[in-house]
Amino acid sequence: MSGNKSSANTQAGLKSAYSESIHFVGRLWTGLAVLLLLAVPLAFCVYYQVLPDGGAILAGLLRVAVIYIPIGAIEAITFGPMLGGGASYLAFITGNLTNLKIPCAISALEQAKVESGSEEADILSTLSVAASALVTNLILILGVLMLIPLTPILQSPVLAPAFANVVPALFGALGYMFISRNWKLAILPLAFVLILFIVLPVGLANTISGGLIPVTVLITIAGARFLYKKKLV
Repeated sequence: MSGNKSSANTQAGLKSAYSESIHFVGRLWTGLAVLLLLAVPLAFCVYYQVLPDGGAILAGLLRVAVIYIPIGAIEAITFGPMLGGGASYLAFITGNLTNLKIPCAISALEQAKVESGSEEADILSTLSVAASALVTNLILILGVLMLIPLTPILQSPVLAPAFANVVPALFGALGYMFISRNWKLAILPLAFVLILFIVLPVGLANTISGGLIPVTVLITIAGARFLYKKKLV
């Protein structure tokens, strides 16, 4: 009994140390990433000895903040428990969560048949997100190196329709992946968005599309709760 208790205490200590190290390194690199993002405009200001217009910055920030602050908060709340500590820091620092990191992590968990939120899922998600980030950087490097040689081919009229539909194809594939997991939950938010975009003018619909994300999330949660109470899911 004493040996088992000592082993359990050792495992608990190792898990606690691992978690603390993950959060320490994650917060450190998140802070460094923010500093690097701010360093570029700051370097321009110092080199050219100019100061940005505060009013222009505030006006531009308000336009973006209305959309991206709610999105960022919702992504942190939604994806954090799904990915775990290490994968969350990696994903939010390297970006492309919805179309790269999250599908990669979900696919890894499904292939390994590991339950989301478990200790195994935390480690597996970290490894899968790290692999996704490395592969993404490798593809970007190859893309930069091959951009000029491939420019005539990429600008070919034959390929123009394909490049014009990259984003719809990408999000269509991602949408199918999530919807196919439980299609009943997707009926209400899809109906809401379709009706809204049919009724509203195109310009207005495109303007408020980003702000609709938190609204759609709340509608999805409400619909899922209703279906759960009715024992339909």
